[in-house]
Amino acid sequence: MTITASVPKLSYPDEVLSIARKLDPETLSRVLAIRDWLVKEAARMEDQNAILVGFIERVIEMGLPVDRAASAIETLHSEYAGVGRFWTKEEGAVVRYLPHSDRRDAVYEASPFAYVNRTGEWLLLDLQETPDDRFPIIPELKADGYRHYLTIPFKFINGTHNAISFATRAEDGFSEQALKALRLLVPTFSLVTELRATASRLDDVLRIYVGDEPHREILSGAILRGQVTRIRSAILFADMRGYTRLSSTLTPEAAVELLNNYFDCLVPPIEEEGGEVLKYLGDGLLAIFRDKGDDTGGAAQSALAAATNALRRVQTANSEGRFPEPLGVGVALHHGEAAYGNVGSGQRLDFTVIGRDVNLANRIAKLNKALDEPLLMSKAFADHLWGNPHRVGTFEVEGFEETLEVFKP
Repeated sequence: MTITASVPKLSYPDEVLSIARKLDPETLSRVLAIRDWLVKEAARMEDQNAILVGFIERVIEMGLPVDRAASAIETLHSEYAGVGRFWTKEEGAVVRYLPHSDRRDAVYEASPFAYVNRTGEWLLLDLQETPDDRFPIIPELKADGYRHYLTIPFKFINGTHNAISFATRAEDGFSEQALKALRLLVPTFSLVTELRATASRLDDVLRIYVGDEPHREILSGAILRGQVTRIRSAILFADMRGYTRLSSTLTPEAAVELLNNYFDCLVPPIEEEGGEVLKYLGDGLLAIFRDKGDDTGGAAQSALAAATNALRRVQTANSEGRFPEPLGVGVALHHGEAAYGNVGSGQRLDFTVIGRDVNLANRIAKLNKALDEPLLMSKAFADHLWGNPHRVGTFEVEGFEETLEVFKP
């Protein structure tokens, strides 16, 4: 994949050569050394903080009097819109996740970062000559003793707008030599930042949509149709009662809000107990708790704790009126084999969960409704528990010749 970076007022190769000729030999040598580091080492770093800090340390050694730096990179994430990285000489590097919100958008639009992204130009301010109302951050910079402030935009090939800023307390600010050196360095820094950000976006999106382990399998090359990976685990299947009837009375937006509020009751307890949500299935979900070596009891206990806590949270939400009407939930627990498989045709595959034990967990969930029990478990699951669950009975289930013995806590 070819990735390009946009740098204002720098055309290749003529202007690069023109700027390079104007640099003193020592500065030019440092510029080339930093570019080598960015391409050979930083581009392979997974820690984007380390890239930013390493770059700052090197431009300071080159003569840029940086006392504060900040970058903002757009992300593709369900929980936040961007990642802000802040560095000061006093505190080092700090990461802040920028939330999706109207307030965040308003703050951004009034910032120097938005300004340089709109104009495509670098912005260099002498803070002593800059009125406080130019940007909301100006009074803060002045109060912290900064004298000059530089903001640089860079646009990624995917269209996202990003930027980095530098501030200094040095009275003379950023020299012409330092700014020329930055003109040569920013394209390479932007390119490396985009490479790492692109890898992070791919990782985040895959993990969000297919789950933690499946996304690692896909990135490792498990993309051939028919490939199957088997995992021994406790299996949790949860299903909302009466969703079809309830959703028929709601707008699509209200139905989505209902599902999100419902899953907010189920998913955190699963993740807190070390489980992984593999699939959202309309108004249901499928999760697993992996066996750790021969300790299969730990996985079962974690799954039972998650299920109990999830049901408790649904009851609390019902009592607080957070749903259009009180919800019922059925949770089924089983222990067996969860198999990931690539299913589909042509260029459109789904990395899904298949197998006998997954189907059995689904059938137990149907018994939840038939028996009006919020939590049921198979004998295969109950055998791994440290306590003594109560036997409910033996039942015939669709698709299985043998009868199924089920228990409840």
